[in-house]
Order: sequence, then C-alpha cells, then structure tokens
Amino acid sequence: MSMKIVKKAEANKKKNTKIKAKDKVSSGLFLAPSFLGVLLFFVLPFMVVIFYSMVDNPISHNFVFMDNFKRVITNAAFLQAVKNTALFSAIAVPLAVVLSLLLAMVLTQKLPFHSQFRTFFLSPMMVPVASIVLIWQVLFHYNGAVNDIVQFFGGGKIDWIKSDYAIVVIVILFLWKNLGYDMILFMAALGSIPKDIVEVAELESATGWQIFFKIKLRYMSSTILFVTILSLINSFKVFREIYLLTDNHPYDAVYMLQHFMNNMFASLDYQKLSAAAILMSLVMIVIIGALFIIENYFGKDVEG
Repeated sequence: MSMKIVKKAEANKKKNTKIKAKDKVSSGLFLAPSFLGVLLFFVLPFMVVIFYSMVDNPISHNFVFMDNFKRVITNAAFLQAVKNTALFSAIAVPLAVVLSLLLAMVLTQKLPFHSQFRTFFLSPMMVPVASIVLIWQVLFHYNGAVNDIVQFFGGGKIDWIKSDYAIVVIVILFLWKNLGYDMILFMAALGSIPKDIVEVAELESATGWQIFFKIKLRYMSSTILFVTILSLINSFKVFREIYLLTDNHPYDAVYMLQHFMNNMFASLDYQKLSAAAILMSLVMIVIIGALFIIENYFGKDVEG
C-alpha cells in the first residue's frame, strides 16, 4: 500500500514538474516579443551610443576612451545647458508635484462645479503643442496681453521670451500642460486610502494636518514617487515647446540639454552627442535611484 502511495506521489511530482516547465515555456513565448522589442529599440541603440562616445569619429572608429567626455564637460555650451536644465527641473518638478496634489485635494472635496474644474485642468492634454505655443507667443510677446496687464499696474514692457524671464514663461507652460494629468493620479491615490484608518484618526482627535502628513502622505508615497519621476522626465522633454517658441538657438536662459544635443546632431558631432546622452542618463539613474530609496524609507511601514 505504501509503495502505491510513493509511486503516486512521484507521478504527481513529475506531472507538476512538466506543468511548471510548460508554464515557463509559454511565459517565455509571451514575453519574447516584448523582450526582443526592448533589446532592438533600447538596449542595442544604447550600446551604439556607448560605442560612439568612445571613438574619435564614426568613420575611423579609433578608440579614445574618455576623451569625448572630457571635451563635453569642458564645453561652455554644454555647461550652460546643464545649468539651465537643472534650474528648470528644480523649479518645475516640485511645483508640478505640490500644485497637482493641492488641486487633487481641493477637487476631492464636495465643492460646486468640481467636475467642470476637473475638465478645465485636463483640457490642456487635448490641445496640440503647436496651438499652445501660438497662444504663449501671443500672451508673452513684447506687445502681448501679459505686457498690457503689467503696464496697467504701472510696470514696463518686457520681451519675455528673449530675456532672463524666459524660464518663467517655460515653467508656466510646463505646469499648464502637465498639472491636469498629475492631478488625476493624485485623486486616484486619495480615493484608495482606507477610510476606516482616517475615521479612527478623527475619533482619536487627530487634526487635519496630522491626518494628511501621518496617514495620507504615507499611503500616497508610491504615487508621489511616480508623479515626481514622470514630471522629471517631462521636464527633460520640454525642448519641443522651447524649440517652437525660439528655434535652434534660444535666449541663454532657456538653452537646454536637448538644444545642445540637437545642435550636435545637426553638426554630425556624434561623439559629443553620445557622451552628453550617457552623462544625462547617469544623472537620471542617480536621481531616480535616490527617489526610490526615499520612497522605500517613508512607505515601508504602510507596505508592511
């Protein structure tokens, strides 16, 4: 009797092993297209970029190791682009996160016309970039509507797009374009917070600020991380709007990394372009890694 049980157990074990192997094969087949796509369109091009960053030119392919990186980090245009991009991201990203969170909190309250306000903030996502830029050109032109308002209050005219105030124009454009999407993400996060925990905190006489900082922010830590990373990536992609506003060579205050790379591509200087792209990637990896560490630290007790 015991032999039959042993044989049956071995047969079941073999059967389970075959099923697991079959599941692994089928999972691999389903993942194969995505894996090949990532390999073909992301990994291999990045390998090519690394290769170009370490050769003297695309024809002779003489290995120069770190020379191209030295040329880039001592290039005045690159340093100006890094400074402007860092300043823009440092201003725009925190503003995007904080303002979209505040809007989400306001619109989750039972306010009149909250649906209309939600639609209003989402509408920029449906407007083409070229139309947005046209509106901004009309508003911030030397003879535009903004200067009319400034003059009404006793100020002087400013050529906004061709002055040190140009970065303010781009920050406002960035916020107007991105706040709606970030707001929807935060509204979803606020709606997923367990209501019983908030109710218990209210019964324990916790203040609104205590509930917000001790409970809501902790439960939204993953969403805050996601919105921050998304805003950071979008801040590096603001070149499109600046290019349409100012063309290849904008005022120095809004000369971004994308402008530098675009100009290097136009002049066929692939070595500098590749080196700059790798440096930017490394910085992004460090920043995003730090954000993940911070999120894990503040959200670990909630996840547990």
